[in-house]
Amino acid sequence: MTDLQQRLRNLAPDALHGIRRGIEKESLRTQASGSLALTPHPAALGAALTNPRITTDFSESQLELITGVHADPAACLAELTQIHQFVYRAIEGEMLWVGSMPCGLPTDETIPIGVYGSSNVGRAKSIYRMGLGHRYGRRMQTISGIHYNWSMPGVSSEQYFALIRNFRRHSFLLLVLFGASPAVCTSFVAGRAHELQQLSKYTLYMPHGTSLRMGRLGYQSDAQAALAVSYNSLDSYASSLQGALTKPYPPYEAIGIRNPGGDYNQLASSLLQIENEFYGTIRPKRVIAHGERPLHALRQRGVEYVEVRCMDLDPFVPVGIQEQTLRFLDVFLLHCLLTDSPPDTPQEIAALGRNQLRAAARGREPGLMLESGDGEIALRDWGLQLLGECAPAAAALDAAHGGDRYGDALANAREVLNDAERAPSAQVLSTMIEDFEGSYTAFTREQSLRTKARLLGLPFPAEMAAHFAALAEASVAEQKRIEAADALPFEEYRQTYLSTARLGL
Repeated sequence: MTDLQQRLRNLAPDALHGIRRGIEKESLRTQASGSLALTPHPAALGAALTNPRITTDFSESQLELITGVHADPAACLAELTQIHQFVYRAIEGEMLWVGSMPCGLPTDETIPIGVYGSSNVGRAKSIYRMGLGHRYGRRMQTISGIHYNWSMPGVSSEQYFALIRNFRRHSFLLLVLFGASPAVCTSFVAGRAHELQQLSKYTLYMPHGTSLRMGRLGYQSDAQAALAVSYNSLDSYASSLQGALTKPYPPYEAIGIRNPGGDYNQLASSLLQIENEFYGTIRPKRVIAHGERPLHALRQRGVEYVEVRCMDLDPFVPVGIQEQTLRFLDVFLLHCLLTDSPPDTPQEIAALGRNQLRAAARGREPGLMLESGDGEIALRDWGLQLLGECAPAAAALDAAHGGDRYGDALANAREVLNDAERAPSAQVLSTMIEDFEGSYTAFTREQSLRTKARLLGLPFPAEMAAHFAALAEASVAEQKRIEAADALPFEEYRQTYLSTARLGL
């Protein structure tokens, strides 16, 4: 019996039944032509500040749809589908862009930043986004993806950090299996250096790319690259972030908190304005109290769940991710949790960053090698080894829930790894080339239109519509209540919120 099999046996009887998951899905609103919609957040969707199911991410044009917490992957996707059905009825004349890499974009300064009302917390959210625009450019922030939130009962903070270390070691596999962003519109890289190749007049790509979103053009930051955040414990993680949140960073000091006219450029001049600015493939998370800093919540009450952040939107799937993918993530995360997880080192952290970039840009390249330990290993060999090691976790989940759907998810992953042409990134490229003359925009626009028609064609009972309408209406009232309750001047609120004392030391 392997160590993993023994640890699975030693789990509490209800542990596997207690796994919970939720999805946060970002999508750009576009016009039917495929251009970014520059309209305000639709009023029918309620207040982006307070609606628990529908908000915006960076841009006013970028929706974020949020499910509740679910015991079953199918139920989670059912709710996500219902949210989409409500949204599509509220964005008449527009559609959701089904690709992770954005549609044709206007000039950087024309991309609208999210608006959250006049309250202090609402203003802070907008100013934070203004800061992101100054630091990284607004185009980068329009990239969209799916976050998968996952927990299992009885797991300690120490165990969650062990999971995170293993996830970071092995997440290259997810880019190869599920990456779906090998190409991009030329407007995205206007004025930027890049290593992409020309596919057609307005489309650039990487021939063996899997996820440009997770590569050099995606959520990358040279400034943050100097942050060797350790995941060896909650203390080491919190200490790493604390410095980035509190120490002035000269290039961002040069931007200034406010411009000469008095308007805010950013929330802070530290390397990170707030915790959410730290980019990573996975984050330790905790539900926070009103006004609480995320780092304070983690320090006071420990890790509650992990947030997987490296999943692309699948343009062939109406809601961006399919049930089999969720089941594979369950298997993968359970394997990461229950297998040995040695401490990380600055050297390993740097190597993992290089592996991620290599898998994102060249993950389907035959014979591609990744760094492992003191040497190199073929990506495919390492991936197949990992899938073999995941088999006991899939078997245990199937035994707990009945059926063979987890085993099927693992078998499908093995088929993709053995035949790279089956990968979503390869399917995107082949369809784009064969049916759309190599145009990323034409391909994604057509998929977006088909997706809209398909979701609008599903039954949408009146009681379901009433449920989401009630949430929207309640969110508007809640935003007004928050705005009426504000007492502090904004600058005092900003300084208080960002004070070191609020970080939970």
